[in-house]
Amino acid sequence: MTDPRKALAQTFTAEPLVGVIMGSRSDWATMQHCSETLAELGVPHEVRIVSAHRTPDWLMEYAGSAESRGLQIVIAAAGGAAHLPGMAASKTILPVLGVPMDTTVMNGMDALLSIVQMPGGIPVGTLAVGKPGAINAALLATAMLGIAHPELREALRKLRQKVTAKVLADLDPRVPLPPTKA
Repeated sequence: MTDPRKALAQTFTAEPLVGVIMGSRSDWATMQHCSETLAELGVPHEVRIVSAHRTPDWLMEYAGSAESRGLQIVIAAAGGAAHLPGMAASKTILPVLGVPMDTTVMNGMDALLSIVQMPGGIPVGTLAVGKPGAINAALLATAMLGIAHPELREALRKLRQKVTAKVLADLDPRVPLPPTKA
């Protein structure tokens, strides 16, 4: 089996500021929207599978070394028991944002409730369930990074202006949308 620390060292890109972690490949269907949003905003980030239950030592290594590796925020997908965000938060002083996955038996409600019930002392910021939460985690992380990185604040400002313009261009739902350009 490949040592995950060696794989980590070999696949880092230019100084990632955000670590996006998930318990399994199946979470990628949701968390790809987080990664895509971070990329659109120009936020350097890494994406890793780090299972709280199947690879606890790897989780401790990943979260425990996040700060020293230059990460500033961790975004963690949360399955039914939602252990990944909480355990990551217990091993780092960095902000951890939890995204409840909607792939569980309870459609993410179990993960949502688990994250918002974190005991006092180890906070995990909780986002919406599923794709909206993944996107908003990226937007929130960018806003947080924007305090020290003005170029990221401006990228976020431009994205919000673009979203506003899109809504204002389509105020009357009775009017057909113009054809999209190919």
